[in-house]
Amino acid sequence: MKMAIAEGLLKSCSYLKYRAIVADLLANGKSSGKEQTKELTDYSALNQVRMNRIDKKMVITEESIQKLLSLKKKYIWLVLSEGWCGDAAQLLPIFNKMASITKHIELKVIFRDENEKLMQLFLTHGAKAIPKIIILENETGEILGHWGPRPKGAADLIRSYKLQYGLIDETAKTELQLWYLHDKGLTTQTELVNLMLNLEQLNLQTR
Repeated sequence: MKMAIAEGLLKSCSYLKYRAIVADLLANGKSSGKEQTKELTDYSALNQVRMNRIDKKMVITEESIQKLLSLKKKYIWLVLSEGWCGDAAQLLPIFNKMASITKHIELKVIFRDENEKLMQLFLTHGAKAIPKIIILENETGEILGHWGPRPKGAADLIRSYKLQYGLIDETAKTELQLWYLHDKGLTTQTELVNLMLNLEQLNLQTR
């Protein structure tokens, strides 16, 4: 596990660099990842528009800001992602804005398909679901926890839809994007700041 984390950190980039890599691929008619299809490239292009909108309009609440500023230790959020992923498009801008608020969180992004060993350690019900945040203590590189691929409300929506219809189709994906639009990033903020505070408390108690 330590080797997979170390390799991931070496391959990681900033949020802005990640956005630039995906944009460059799109300029050449490609999506990120091993699989190349028109559908994935179209999703990647749509996600660029979504991320631009969220970057401009999404607001971190005052409550979340204060909780983030209360962190005492330094952490790395190592995020597995791909440009074609609709959930990643909705969530990475939130991760970036949260990390930019405090010097105690550094956001690093890696591509899922380039980090297979690491992805296999953080499967969700056996699937390589993304985005996935791996929370590391900055000083030691110790894995403290993880989060993802979706906030609870979004996960519940998809789980319920799949139980009812047996698959995830375009209707489900549209409903999911509407959920994110209406939630405005609030659930994700709340879940992540509370997770960080809980992890820090546990970490400090064991030192």
